[in-house]
Amino acid sequence: MLWSSPQPNFTSPALPKHFSFRFWVAAGVTGVAAGLAAGLLMKLLRLVQHLAWAYQAGDFLTAVQHSPARHRVLLLSLAGGLTAGGLWLARRFWPKPGWGLSSGIWLHAGALPLLASLYNGVLSVVLVSLGAALGRESAPKEAGAAFGAGLANLGRLTLPERQLLAACGAGAGMAAVYNVPFGGALFALEVLLGSLALPAVLPALIVSFIATWVSWLLLPQVSTFTVPVAAVTPALLVWSVLFGLLAGVVSVGYVRLVGLARRYQPAGSARWWLPLVVFAGLGLASVPFPELLGNGRNVVQNAIDSRMSLALFGSLLVLRPLATAACLRAGAPGGLFTPTLTFGALLGGLAGRGWAVVWPAAVPSSSLGAYAVVGAGAILASATQAPLSSILLMLELGTHVDKLLMPLLIATAVATHVARRLEARSIYAVAGAHQEVPATPPHRGGDWHAAITS
Repeated sequence: MLWSSPQPNFTSPALPKHFSFRFWVAAGVTGVAAGLAAGLLMKLLRLVQHLAWAYQAGDFLTAVQHSPARHRVLLLSLAGGLTAGGLWLARRFWPKPGWGLSSGIWLHAGALPLLASLYNGVLSVVLVSLGAALGRESAPKEAGAAFGAGLANLGRLTLPERQLLAACGAGAGMAAVYNVPFGGALFALEVLLGSLALPAVLPALIVSFIATWVSWLLLPQVSTFTVPVAAVTPALLVWSVLFGLLAGVVSVGYVRLVGLARRYQPAGSARWWLPLVVFAGLGLASVPFPELLGNGRNVVQNAIDSRMSLALFGSLLVLRPLATAACLRAGAPGGLFTPTLTFGALLGGLAGRGWAVVWPAAVPSSSLGAYAVVGAGAILASATQAPLSSILLMLELGTHVDKLLMPLLIATAVATHVARRLEARSIYAVAGAHQEVPATPPHRGGDWHAAITS
């Protein structure tokens, strides 16, 4: 049967005021496991990228730009073949219908199979390395959540504790990948639990901070984006209000596009040929537009630095969401966090350039990057319907973003309000919807073997 994933989740079991000693032990181990998993998965991503795109230093986009057209098409075709083969293997080894991260936490009290989640995460990392237009955070999120759920089963914790631990593990995975401990903890609470209840705050922070600290053993301690210092002008504040209205409407279309792509994933014989066609087409599209490949991190940085032409801004604004939706439609696993940031940065950067025409004296070219940053935050907040975690994530992701806090708050608040009036679901709700799940969800964790094989 088909389930629709609600968000925010107002139906989760009530959390206890005091957690057991076993819960705190499981929380600490979950943080360590999530941090190690994130570090190892990102090491794998880098290794596959360097081997596939034949580069040792520099960024992914530069490597793609220097690769010949035939190489891009061949690598993306390989990604299509791996997607088809990966889906076949998943159905062979895990024939029982399952559910994704969001549905597992919201509808099944955090019941997530460990081996299937790790397999899905490794496949996701390889595909993103080869150029799939999806986010890299999906793998560590699923791994962290599955470790948390498995440890809760092993310790025979209560349903609310298992649900909380799975959500904290997912947030910790994101925190470790992007070096955003506060944002990862709030993401777990606001997006995955739909609640900022005080009993859940401390576990979320502890798991997230442990995972981030452990990941430093394997990953560099650097900000994801470099944002130049920009002055907050009256022009930027006025623009933030108007852009918030636009972002709220546009994000609804983006959310529904993702929902359609997820809903109509391939079935039957299409599982074999559709991934090959989609990824080969993406490889051909990357010949004139290499920016379509990967999670979009370099595109966001270029938008912040205003290193793209007006024509490229407009083209990528249309093509990047379509590329992400096409990868999802083909059945490829992957995240939506960075692709959503990319879409917001492109929309904000393009709208900022338009605003410079309307108010040229008040919008110096040196401050155009601020519009991309505010745009990324507003679209992220309205698409996830999580304004608090989105603002905190933006503050941790980039340098000097705190200087833009006021316009970021304004645009985020307006965009989220408009989006909620038009669409009740978030991007994670539609991405977790339409998945086949057992008619009777599990109500209490079994043993460790059940946790990793169910």
